[in-house]
Amino acid sequence: MTCKEAESLVMPYIKDELTDEELQEFLEHMEACPDCREELEIYFTVDVGIRQLDSETGNYNIKGALEAAVEQSGQRLQAVRLIKIARYAVSTLSVMALIITILLQCRIWLQWGLL
Repeated sequence: MTCKEAESLVMPYIKDELTDEELQEFLEHMEACPDCREELEIYFTVDVGIRQLDSETGNYNIKGALEAAVEQSGQRLQAVRLIKIARYAVSTLSVMALIITILLQCRIWLQWGLL
């Protein structure tokens, strides 16, 4: 991902509008590029500050809030990966069970002379 692409995804990231694939690439880029990370911090600070003014709440640890949001995004991606792995494992086991069942049934039919 280029810096220009990452910068175009800053606001969608803040608004939680990125797909899992976009989020993965975005977070990887943010870890590797301090300039884009700084850009994210600026936009995040402005967005959170405006929302706090509108709701009249005061959380002065905006950088901590950004770190928590990035951490939460990473955890979400990890959960998605685990779900995909679990789906793959269940699908594989289901197909294997079906094949074994068919083979065992064919063996029974062969013993009874039905095939």
